[in-house]
Amino acid sequence: MDRYGSAGLNWRKSALSSMNGNCVEICQFDVGSVAVRDSKHNAAGPVLVFGAQAWRSFLSKAKAGRFDS
Repeated sequence: MDRYGSAGLNWRKSALSSMNGNCVEICQFDVGSVAVRDSKHNAAGPVLVFGAQAWRSFLSKAKAGRFDS
C-alpha cells in the first residue's frame, strides 16, 4: 500500500457531500500538501497530490465560482 492509502492518514469528506457516492476525500500531510482521492475507490484508487500554493489557488477559485457550470 502506498503512503497516501495507508491507514495512518486522516482522510475526510466534506459535510456537504451527497450520499450518492460522487464524493472526494482529502488528506493534509507534510507542510500544507493535500492529497485528493475518489471516495468510491478509497485506498485502491489513484491519488492526486497538490502542494500548498496550488491547493490554496484551487480553493480560492472554487469559492469564487470559477468552476461552476
